[in-house]
Amino acid sequence: MIKVDQLFKSFSGKTVLHGISFDVGAGEVLGFLGPNGAGKSTTMRIITGFLEPDSGEVSICGHDISSEPVLAKQRIGYLAESAASYQDMKVSDFLNFTADIRALHGSQKTAAIERVIELCHLGPVLNQSIENLSKGFRQRVGLAQALVHDPDVLILDEPTDGLDPNQKHEIRSLITSLGQSKAIIFSTHILEEVESVCTRAIVVHEGLIVANGTPLELKSRTPSGRLDDFFRAITQGAVARQADLGAHA
Repeated sequence: MIKVDQLFKSFSGKTVLHGISFDVGAGEVLGFLGPNGAGKSTTMRIITGFLEPDSGEVSICGHDISSEPVLAKQRIGYLAESAASYQDMKVSDFLNFTADIRALHGSQKTAAIERVIELCHLGPVLNQSIENLSKGFRQRVGLAQALVHDPDVLILDEPTDGLDPNQKHEIRSLITSLGQSKAIIFSTHILEEVESVCTRAIVVHEGLIVANGTPLELKSRTPSGRLDDFFRAITQGAVARQADLGAHA
């Protein structure tokens, strides 16, 4: 459902993506990992059509994001890192607005909004302005707008950022449930989330994919059997140079 092929991107003469390629199918939750500045958010912004690559292609459910942007974006739900929204709007108004943008009308629109209110537990704050919400509730509103049109593809940039432990558990459970039928890319710095939620993980370092496998496979590549040890080793170069990793899958 998501096909990324040989993405290159530079800013001010500095190359930040060096030929990124991977696929994500229906029923997969792909953990997208890497240290700050590795190229994760740039890749996600290109996949969602917010940035143009210097070269390379992205296909969403068979639609090229550059040549068929409307058809491709209709299939995507995107939660950006900052959970962007109109801060002065009430939650209920914002959800109505995003449903309108997604061309939902009448009973279909009403049902869609009610569904995401329940999924994201927004009932208590519907009449509050987004600017007055806690960071956790703002993140939930951002997730609700990504889900309102029930997309086939979800791109989630650190969706549990700012949530308390109970809220994190709820969002992880929701992502696991959604991942049974959707293709999901899930960026996080919390490695325990990768183990609990993701069916596969990619590690990006300095604009390159340096590892690609299930959490169990990645853990098996370090003597301790710990994902955090593998992550540190591979992003610090100790493991990345070992040819037997099969990193550039």
